[in-house]
Amino acid sequence: MKERLTEAALDLIWHSSYGATSVDAICERAGAAKGSFYYFFKSKSELAAAALEADWRKRKVDMDSIFSPTVPPLERLACYFDFVHDRLAELQKNCGAVLGCPLFTLGSEVSTQDTPLRDKVQEILDRKVKYFESAIRDAHARGLIVAPDAKATARGLFACFQGTLTQARIQNNVEPLRDFKDIALDFLGAKHAVATAS
Repeated sequence: MKERLTEAALDLIWHSSYGATSVDAICERAGAAKGSFYYFFKSKSELAAAALEADWRKRKVDMDSIFSPTVPPLERLACYFDFVHDRLAELQKNCGAVLGCPLFTLGSEVSTQDTPLRDKVQEILDRKVKYFESAIRDAHARGLIVAPDAKATARGLFACFQGTLTQARIQNNVEPLRDFKDIALDFLGAKHAVATAS
């Protein structure tokens, strides 16, 4: 039941908004009595944080695979951008909307009102940035790019990607994501590095 509640909460919040999603709606989607909700969670905020953490545990399997050290570093990033594009395109077919990133969608909505929930969003975003950082550090070590400060470069690239995800949601158009891997190579100076090396 706890898992059904977290899945229902994330689904409703991602498709609509945190403010528009009521405890009653979550319980209805999960097939749960309201008493069950309050048995597991003190508030909607606590449920939303648990839902984000539960979703992260599922997504981490994909992240670990995509960003495996056995995959060339720039290929890791390209595969990730393709993965996100394909997932959102599939969701668009099912629900009629480009949903963007649930973390940014929720985080931008609650950041000034709910500090614990905002902190949970930031914590998970930081975990994602570390995958970018590892790929960028490895690419720099192999001479594919010049990025001595992998952490700062990763944060910049991640922010650029999240901006593109948000734009895709606003426009209800997944196409801005299709070419992001080329934009990322330009951002990292990879095309220039390859051209110089050859």
